[in-house]
Amino acid sequence: MPFTPVLHSEWLKIRTLRSLVVGLAAVVLVTAAFSAIAGLDASSDESSGEDFDPLFSAFFGVSFGQIAAIAFGAQAVSSEFQGGALRVSLAAVPHRGRWFAAKATAIGVPALAVGLVTGFVSLAVGKAVLGDQASGLSAAEGLRGAVGCGVYLALMALLAAGLTALLRSGVATLSILIPFLLIVSFVVGGVSGGVADFLPDKAGQVVFHETSDGALGPWSGLAVTALWAAAALAAGAWSVRRRDA
Repeated sequence: MPFTPVLHSEWLKIRTLRSLVVGLAAVVLVTAAFSAIAGLDASSDESSGEDFDPLFSAFFGVSFGQIAAIAFGAQAVSSEFQGGALRVSLAAVPHRGRWFAAKATAIGVPALAVGLVTGFVSLAVGKAVLGDQASGLSAAEGLRGAVGCGVYLALMALLAAGLTALLRSGVATLSILIPFLLIVSFVVGGVSGGVADFLPDKAGQVVFHETSDGALGPWSGLAVTALWAAAALAAGAWSVRRRDA
């Protein structure tokens, strides 16, 4: 079967599963809400000085919105391991690599689209809440942050998708990634110096800072996150090809 109809069928699965649609909507809402809270906190903090980063404040909610993005990626793949759905999918598309590529594309494209919407919404909300404190934020920096937001959230969704295909469990994936993003990454970042710069979340989130003191820049950081996502997808593809449905 050609790739296009396979992709179309995988997109239909995502579009018709209400929990996945709600998950994508949650990416926008959660990110914008926490960015607004961060902006309100910053605008009421009279001690904001030279170290204040309005770009990071505007995109602060991405740290929480990414949880919804990885949940979307994990659930989109884990649904195939429930009730024999994967056997049905592979019966229709015997070429396992083509099927998994279509699945990844069907996850990545809407995640990117929603991520871009999230980026521009968060930027608008952040600037509105920050008021005069956002006056130093240039249009180029805002555009970089919004576009980077879309790319980053799509990569995190794909990272979760690949890991879920490897582990064959959305619960296992979320049990690993959520504590890692919310706890482990911060702890490692505090004790390991420059090593933490190359963690998938730390590297990708450099794009949300006006300046970076680490080893990576905005786009090289996203490239590192892309390598993590590619490695997870490669492992997931290997699992799909080698293990029984």
